Amino acid sequence: MRLSSSAFSEGGVIPRRFTCDGENLSPPLYWSEAPPGTRSFVLLCDDPDAPAGVWRHWAVYDIPADRTDLAEGAGRRGDGKGLRQAVNDFGEAAYGGPCPPHGHGRHHYRFRLLALSIDRLVVSARASCVDVERQAHKNLIAEAVLVATYQR
Repeated sequence: MRLSSSAFSEGGVIPRRFTCDGENLSPPLYWSEAPPGTRSFVLLCDDPDAPAGVWRHWAVYDIPADRTDLAEGAGRRGDGKGLRQAVNDFGEAAYGGPCPPHGHGRHHYRFRLLALSIDRLVVSARASCVDVERQAHKNLIAEAVLVATYQR
């Protein structure tokens, strides 16, 4: 399975517009080569370099198996397009762009696509990104990762 973005490449720099310093839009993401038996996807974004430990920026879940992308800005709060989004570490059920502490150096942002063997996760309406990830791993078939960086 492959995960990519037209906004940045693997190991590249995330453009400002997709961060808290810009428009805070979720980047466009595309995937291909889902394994047989995939019934849904989960998309996660986190920062393992955060000072207090992993900071969770986004989780989108119950993405239908026939879908192959998330458009730019898909992570807006209340976008009305049927995406289910978990509560991130900013306290929002939406995308929260890279926002590392000033002068903390380069942070790596992991966008992870999980292919699942079930259609829907059993989580509460206000599930956290951690809750979604924990439930997704119980039904994981495959994972694709795209890592990019940002610093302030």
